[in-house]
Amino acid sequence: MRKTAAMTAILISTVLAVTGCTPSERPSDLPDGGANVSQSAPSSAAPATTTAATVSVPAGPPCAVDKVVVTGAAGQKPTVTIPADCAPPAELLTKDLIPGTGPAIKLGDELQMHYALYTWSTKSENQASFGSAPLETPLEKGALIDGWVEGLPGMKQGGRRLLVVPPAKGYKAAGKGNIKGNETLVFVVDAIKVGA
Repeated sequence: MRKTAAMTAILISTVLAVTGCTPSERPSDLPDGGANVSQSAPSSAAPATTTAATVSVPAGPPCAVDKVVVTGAAGQKPTVTIPADCAPPAELLTKDLIPGTGPAIKLGDELQMHYALYTWSTKSENQASFGSAPLETPLEKGALIDGWVEGLPGMKQGGRRLLVVPPAKGYKAAGKGNIKGNETLVFVVDAIKVGA
């Protein structure tokens, strides 16, 4: 009986390791050059594993940031429409959708942010914090993906910004959890609070 219970525990651990991300993971849990630094409470979930599948990049000219359509008011969960008639951009693109009026974000600031993440290849939402507590994290390399570290400075408290993050500034070729390798990430972020 003990042997059966031990084998069941090993099987459950293996399943958790293979599935990768948990629904509670946020951008602060994203890798940055191999680092995986979480700013939230320690998780009991097994570490994410490398995703074998990769995204095939469609041919055609790269999309401009204005071709990604976002609807919804600040503070409410947005809806993102990713175009199908152009390729994902190879560079980080940013666009202020709603200008903020508070302090501007700079590296090292403590942030409270709401976000919605869409993946370019599926053109659908992957995760979002709207409806729950905002993400609290410092804006620093190693704590967040490069797309956030490079794309958020200058955004003002109370604002909403669109980030189109190429694979090199996101999950890279490895991917993470259910996000394939070489995936372009589309974030809509609301700056709830900037600074301590």
